[in-house]
Amino acid sequence: MSHLLACTDGSSYAPSVYQHSAWAAARMGAGVRVLHVIDPHRERAPGTDLTGIIGFDASLELTEELVKFEETRARIARLKGNAILEDAVKQLEAAGIAPVETRHRHGSLVETLAELEPDAELVVIGKRGEDSGLAKAHLGRELERVIRTSVCPVLVASREFKPIEKFLIAYDGGTSILKAVEFVRHNPLLAGLPCHLLRSGKVEERALNDLEETATKLRKAGFQVTCSALPGSAEDVIATAVKEHGIDLLVMGAYGHSPIRQFILGSTTTTMVRTCHVPVLMFR
Repeated sequence: MSHLLACTDGSSYAPSVYQHSAWAAARMGAGVRVLHVIDPHRERAPGTDLTGIIGFDASLELTEELVKFEETRARIARLKGNAILEDAVKQLEAAGIAPVETRHRHGSLVETLAELEPDAELVVIGKRGEDSGLAKAHLGRELERVIRTSVCPVLVASREFKPIEKFLIAYDGGTSILKAVEFVRHNPLLAGLPCHLLRSGKVEERALNDLEETATKLRKAGFQVTCSALPGSAEDVIATAVKEHGIDLLVMGAYGHSPIRQFILGSTTTTMVRTCHVPVLMFR
């Protein structure tokens, strides 16, 4: 049976991650594998040599106390992780999802996902983690890295889950969004939902023809498609369309420009994920 990966750290976004995961799993006929990764920076291995921190002349007693402290912190981190995973299973099973599996790992979230992703159809992660709290101007510190490196589509959960009844594809003709269109056409996740296909910026005749061809493909796949091309920056046009049309899910490509361009001008991907109040389904 296929499955999706739900990433959790037990933060305030965790319930939304579980609800988005339950929705996606039900639509796709898939199971859910819940992943919790303990950050190595928060758990120092027991027995670590701490003399470099406290000085070579530090007493043996102090060194032993520091080792005990690190052991206690590591044990608490493991117990917390177990509790987070148990709660995730309860919430997903209450939503009618089965099977639900758990994975508890130590290390980097990105590296762990690289190991587990090949068998998954979708990754679900919260927009912000426990380090970011509810700060609206900040994304979770791992989120951008996950989106940049993931081989699977990444569903970025919004603060609160609401039924997804219509979606918008932010179409730019790039490789990532073409991949997204193929996913939409062939995967049951969004089957039967009304689709808004939107292109922003300066749109020439060739681009309009390409947009209409894409709309035709989606219609042949059974989608009711509203197609439009509007001038203006992608950030402004997409945000306005999401609000005006009551869009419940944004589908877009991830980080389509070079790193240098992103550094100078910023990233549409980062801006949309940060400012949109709806979940975002990302393709790289």
